[in-house]
Amino acid sequence: MERWIERQRNILDFTLSSLLRRKGRNAALALVYVLIVFLLASVMFFTHAIKQEASIILRNAPEMVVQRSVAGRHDPIPLSYMDRIKDIIGVSSVKRRLWGYYYDPVVGANYTLMAPEDAHLEPGSIIIGEGISRVRRVFKGGIMGFKAHDGKILTFRVKSIIPSDSGLISSDLVLVSEGGFRRLFGGSPDYATDLTLQVRNPRELSVIASKVVQAFPDTRPILRDELLRTYESVFDWRSGVMIFLLSGALLAFLILAWEKASGMSFEERKEIGILKGIGWETSEVVLMKFWEGVVVSLSSFLAGVILAYLHVFFTSAALFEPVLKGWAVLYPRFELTPFIDASQVATLFFLTVVPYTLATIIPSWRAAAVDPDSVMRM
Repeated sequence: MERWIERQRNILDFTLSSLLRRKGRNAALALVYVLIVFLLASVMFFTHAIKQEASIILRNAPEMVVQRSVAGRHDPIPLSYMDRIKDIIGVSSVKRRLWGYYYDPVVGANYTLMAPEDAHLEPGSIIIGEGISRVRRVFKGGIMGFKAHDGKILTFRVKSIIPSDSGLISSDLVLVSEGGFRRLFGGSPDYATDLTLQVRNPRELSVIASKVVQAFPDTRPILRDELLRTYESVFDWRSGVMIFLLSGALLAFLILAWEKASGMSFEERKEIGILKGIGWETSEVVLMKFWEGVVVSLSSFLAGVILAYLHVFFTSAALFEPVLKGWAVLYPRFELTPFIDASQVATLFFLTVVPYTLATIIPSWRAAAVDPDSVMRM
């Protein structure tokens, strides 16, 4: 047992000395390795984290939104629809919503204006998101002007600023009273932008949605699960674009691993021949090369994953956030909550560490199986 332990210690010592003898080549290889893992892991971490953020936000969204569609275009919905929808079995409550988009030519951005029922806002006051406050340089107590539907300029006093913690959904948001909303957008008080439904049994959402369409053919029910799937598909598409752009670097890495598997340098073959000549077994030579591959690949993988974690969750993926988050004038400022999918990390591990380690073992096994005299005569 002691002899076996001593033998393993000698193998590890020779592995480290072999890595140090070729430290320049190994350092360059590790740098490329770390860069590939860093880029791929950053895309994976960011996509998974932002999808988790979207799912958390949508937990508080209405279970169903009913909009009116006229010739394929969203149109205000009559409040008279509410009474008939309430009578549908399974519907627990129906509420109206007032919201709309306002284009601000000063900064060239669209705002989302909403008149929530529980905001308790005076007709001349508003609450604005952090992004609007930042680009318009308007703060609590300041005045903002809006051009109404009839061309008149309406001024509102900023009551407060929505904290940046919710910037993902509130950066471009303006909360206004119902009276102020009606003055800006006009329209009849008998109409709302859309209706929100709460149901007693979530499993009956699709059934209730079909009943709403039967009662009002000009309506379009939108389920919360559909919104979540839309967000997921959008971020999956953007992450796919990033991975496609990085495919060139990934291809270069695969070529490097293939070159490693296709053969060994003369110095490495000579080194193996010497080890065989002094009594090393083929299994011991293969084990030494295995540890060389593990040291390079595993250390590079861990370094790349750690750097990607710091990049995504401490700098909000600063290197490529416009591609993954989307571009906007009112760019939201928020910090992602760390969410890591273990299956994604495992997939990245098997795509990077395992191929390189195998690429290290195969040529060393071929060289170790050759007679040492023939190797050293080369």
